Amino acid sequence: MDHPRCLLDAATQLRADMVDRLSALVSCESAPGSLPHLESCADLLARWGEEVLGRPARRVVIDGLPHLLWPAADQRVLLLGHFDTVFPVGTIRSRPFTVRRDVATGPGVCDMKAGIVQMVTALRLIEDTSAVGLLLTCDEETGSVTSRQLIEREARRSGAVLVCEAATPEGRLKVARKGGSVYRLTVSGRAAHAGVEPQRGVNATVEVAHQVLTLGTLGAADSGGTSVTPTLLSAGTTTNTVPERASLAVDVRAWTRDELERVDHAIRGLVPVLPEATLAVQGGINRYPMSPELARPLLELAQSIACQLGIPKPTGAYAAGASDGNFTAALGVPTLDGLGAVGGGAHAADEYVCLDRMPERTALLAGLVGSLSTMERFGSQPIDDIP
Repeated sequence: MDHPRCLLDAATQLRADMVDRLSALVSCESAPGSLPHLESCADLLARWGEEVLGRPARRVVIDGLPHLLWPAADQRVLLLGHFDTVFPVGTIRSRPFTVRRDVATGPGVCDMKAGIVQMVTALRLIEDTSAVGLLLTCDEETGSVTSRQLIEREARRSGAVLVCEAATPEGRLKVARKGGSVYRLTVSGRAAHAGVEPQRGVNATVEVAHQVLTLGTLGAADSGGTSVTPTLLSAGTTTNTVPERASLAVDVRAWTRDELERVDHAIRGLVPVLPEATLAVQGGINRYPMSPELARPLLELAQSIACQLGIPKPTGAYAAGASDGNFTAALGVPTLDGLGAVGGGAHAADEYVCLDRMPERTALLAGLVGSLSTMERFGSQPIDDIP
């Protein structure tokens, strides 16, 4: 099925099957860290992957979490995605998978279960998948702590990486992403009775408030979009006790490596304001930015294939959110992101996918994979010690 028009016709004929698969996958909850649910979802995806690739998945279990890998001996292209979502178990009961006209809703439908359905369907349309690797992880939403080394190893032995996270709501592909850092500030003070002798205490809540104000100045120094955002905060024990401890999580996003490192240096240099308070900083840079230079050749190829398919030519977008594509691009491996579903509302109650766009995006992905898997210049390293 090499002719692009044939790809689009075949993908269109498979639309009903894609909707059925999407319903099954969204209904199979995969909450962060919930091992029984992640295992069940992995079982479903392992069957689907074996059907289209003709080879069983290698279930790579790290700290109990089941990641699915279908490596290729001559891996010229790697399809990358994740099947975990941000929604707690039970969300599907209050917000079941629903289709209204050409729009599907449900927890994880856009981020990124529709993208996985399109990946599986695209692989059905490719005659030779021997040079195609597939990796589906289950901890992306919590920072890819256990899967990062696996992702980087597979990227290094691939000619190119195609990430099937969602496109923008307008359908633009993602050629650049902000890098991200995560920190936890822990303040230690001294407890005292809040009513009888508050002066004896060292108030950790007041100290952490000073730190929040200081953090607010770190992003303002950059006009290019660096954000330093205090998020999760906890402090104190009882209403009549001067808080002895406080904890603050901080999210940092930036377009450049230099900006991430500037903020990292500043956060590690924070000092307490209150006498006798102490401050400890944990965490650091999690993902460096995804550079557009690595994506441009792949975007141009995608645009050429779109013209052959007779569908609108996709343009590139800069995305503030990070993905596992940040890891692969940081290694210098050509990476194109946003090849999944067209939709929006990720992580929100109104998350949605445009079902009418799924066939064309599936055909585009199939055309890209087919082209990349036959390009000699996208050669890769052989399999060595994959578990």
